[in-house]
Parts: sequence; structure tokens; C-alpha cells
Amino acid sequence: MNPATVSRAQGTVVLDPRRRRLVARGAQLGTLALGAHVVGSLKAQASWPDRPVKLVVSVGAGGAADTLSRNLSSGFAQFANGQSLIVENRPGAGGTIAAAAVAREKPDGYTLFLAEVGPNAVSHTLAKLPYNPHTAFTPIVHVANLPAVVLMRADLPYRNLGEFLEAARKQPGRFNFASAGLGNWTHLYMAYLNSLAGIEQVNVVYKSGAEMLLALLRGDADTAVITVSTSLGHVREGKIRPLAGIAARPMRQLPEVPPVAQTLPGFDVSVWHGIVGPAGMDPALVARVNEVFNRVLQAPAVRTAITEGQAADIVGGTPQQFDGFIKDELKRWPEVVKRAGITPQ
Repeated sequence: MNPATVSRAQGTVVLDPRRRRLVARGAQLGTLALGAHVVGSLKAQASWPDRPVKLVVSVGAGGAADTLSRNLSSGFAQFANGQSLIVENRPGAGGTIAAAAVAREKPDGYTLFLAEVGPNAVSHTLAKLPYNPHTAFTPIVHVANLPAVVLMRADLPYRNLGEFLEAARKQPGRFNFASAGLGNWTHLYMAYLNSLAGIEQVNVVYKSGAEMLLALLRGDADTAVITVSTSLGHVREGKIRPLAGIAARPMRQLPEVPPVAQTLPGFDVSVWHGIVGPAGMDPALVARVNEVFNRVLQAPAVRTAITEGQAADIVGGTPQQFDGFIKDELKRWPEVVKRAGITPQ
């Protein structure tokens, strides 16, 4: 009888014994292959990292994002097989230069990106990019949200946001604001405020929040949106004037400063940062990287540096939660940009 011969009884197909052995052997090989893949993934998960990891930051040294990255770096080795987290600053083009560089890297977990709203949710609506933010990255963990404040150089006479906006409406183009580049959150949030208020300010680009702050102190810039941690000391010394917080809820560090929403109802934004890698990372590796960063965020020294030193709210959580958050941002901001009439400059 041919090995493929079968008998049929009561609707049941019965294979020849030799065929049954062949099928069983194929199933066994398939199981072994699947098992080898699982074992390989588990080994990759357990061994990461076995060399230093690079975290690319889209702004220059000294700003809030750079400080956040270095706070993460300070606690990384104790949870990462003794390996270091090396911060690499790549400022320019609103964060898209750094983002594009990471998108081209191997998805092996050794080159990561400190994601933020500009390069990861907005910039593709303002310029043609060499990457697609919907598909170019693997979300890993939402690190933190930082409070920020609308600031004005101290020698201008306006006492609050309402007075400044009134003066700006009467003098279109008279004032300028500092930003870290087209599409960066420092540009986006101020442009959003300008559009809601019906004013025109000239955007002057710097490399980081620290440089923007210096521009305010020197009088080279009239206004800027800068994180509280970067500006708080100068605010308390009276060297720059806080006009309003960008979030709808009050800032615990500057409780006397009202939110923008008190003057422009509906204005409510946050400065968020998280870790992403190139697209295509193995899920087991993603889980391992996520675990390491969550443990870093809970380390007492790191937690204190971020929550107290940077006045930030730590988020943490799963890759799936951060993925959902980014998808919501990708839906939200293009609509805001279009409605606000924010265009390339």
C-alpha cells in the first residue's frame, strides 16, 4: 500500500503508519525550532545589556531632557549587569535629526531614544521626515512628565499673561520667543498659545532649554516656554518673570503662578519624555529593557533627582501603556497644528 493511503471509517481519516511517523517527526522538528527561538529570546532578555547602551537625546547639554537622561544614567548600571548608559546629545531640526538616526539603528536594544512630543508626534505634520513616527520606533517606557512655565524677560513692564497678550495683539511681530527648533515642544506649545491668543511672535531657535534661558536673561528673547526645573532658581531671584504654567493644574513649585488656561480656556499640555528603540525589537528584549528602566525609576536617588530636582512626575509602566499614549498624541497634535495654523518657518 502506498504510504499516503488512508482508510475512512465513520468520517474519520486514518493515516498509514509510515505517514503518521512522518507527520509526528515534522511536528517534533517544528516544536524544537519554536523551542530554540524561545530559548534564544530568553537568553537575549537575560543577557541584555552585555555592553554599554547609548541613549540619544534630541537637545544640547544642560536642558531638562539632558538632565533627565543623566539622572537615568546615574542609576542604570546597578540594574543592567553593571553596564553604563551613555547619553549622546544630537540637537537640531526640532529633534528629528536624533530621531532619524535612532530609527536607522539595529533593533538590538543598544541604541535608544529619549522620545518627546515633537519628533515623535508632531514634526511629521510640519516637514517631510526621513522616518514615519507611526512605525519607526518600538515604545518601551513612559519615563516622566515635567512641568513648564511661560516666561518673560524681567525688564518688560507686563505683570501677567493677560497684559502681555494685550500688548502683543497691538504690536504684531514686535516680540520674539525662544525655542529649541521647529516642532520641538518649546516651539509647539508657544505657537499653540500664540494662535489661541491671536498674537504673532517671532520664533528664535536655540539648541537647548539652557540656551533659551540665557537668551531671556540677556534680553535677546522676550518670552519662552521652559521647564520649571531649568528656570526655577532665576524665577525666584526675580531675574525672569513667570507668566503662567502650561498645565491646567497649578504647579507645586510655583503655586502662585496661574495656569495659561485661566487666560486662554482649554489650554492644557505637558512635557513628556519616554524611551523608545528602533522598530522591530524582539518582545522579550522590550520586556527586559522596560524592566530595567522601571527599576531605575524606582531607585531612591534617581527618584529624588527626578521628582525633587526636576520637579517632575515619574510615570513608568508597560510598553503597551506607552504605545497607547504615543498613539493618542499622534492623533491629537496634527489636529491642533492644523486648527492653530502652525506652519513651517
